[in-house]
Amino acid sequence: MAYAEVNGLTLYHEEHGSGDPLVLLHGGVAGSEIFTPMLPALAAGRRVIAVDLQGHGRTAEIDRPLRPELLAGDVAALIEQLGLERADVLGYSLGGAVAFRLAVEHPERVHRLILVSIPFRRTGSHPEVVAAFDAFTPEAAEMMKPSPAYQHYAQHAPRPEDWRDHIAKTSELLKDDFDWTGDVARITAKTLLVYADADSIRPDHIVEFFALLGGGLRDAGWDGANRPANQLAILPGTTHYDVYLSPALPAAVSGFLERAA
Repeated sequence: MAYAEVNGLTLYHEEHGSGDPLVLLHGGVAGSEIFTPMLPALAAGRRVIAVDLQGHGRTAEIDRPLRPELLAGDVAALIEQLGLERADVLGYSLGGAVAFRLAVEHPERVHRLILVSIPFRRTGSHPEVVAAFDAFTPEAAEMMKPSPAYQHYAQHAPRPEDWRDHIAKTSELLKDDFDWTGDVARITAKTLLVYADADSIRPDHIVEFFALLGGGLRDAGWDGANRPANQLAILPGTTHYDVYLSPALPAAVSGFLERAA
């Protein structure tokens, strides 16, 4: 367990195992503990670095909005500070958005990329999900206090009194009408897209994302010679909210990392 001073932020991270580095980036209003069930499988033969992003887990808030590109800058600085040229990066939900921006804006720091349950534009989520984002306000902070999310925050945050500020920043982030369509082509790292079969992301958007990465555009051929460089996994019996708990996820990630040079 350690802290790194990056971009005015005291960034918490912890390491497990040894070998090629794999950075894990958690979802919103959560912390790196969500990856605990995956750690034994992922840390077998790898140096896994689990990060608490700004205002999450054991990393305190600072006077800065929550924006994927800013959080990506923090992770790039951490990778450099750890003495690594680059690392494999897995991001889920908010962490996936951060991993996306990291691969676009700091490609020299990303070896291989795993994006779990993210859209590349806001309207890629189902309409009812976008409506829920629009309805999420800072007032939700008080209503969420009985929730496991708040209990985790109260237990681990350096300043639990920042909860309302954290929710206010999250509310602002959820209303950002982002569209990264043009940035998908800027991703040079080999990429694995992972989604739940009952995801908050529309199936047609998932297919569009994979196609923009060169996947599903033609038959691979009997010998697989035309297989795309990037991969897509749909995990059965999962949703956006529990896909990271599926035992199929570490298997898909390990398989991808072993095959993608």
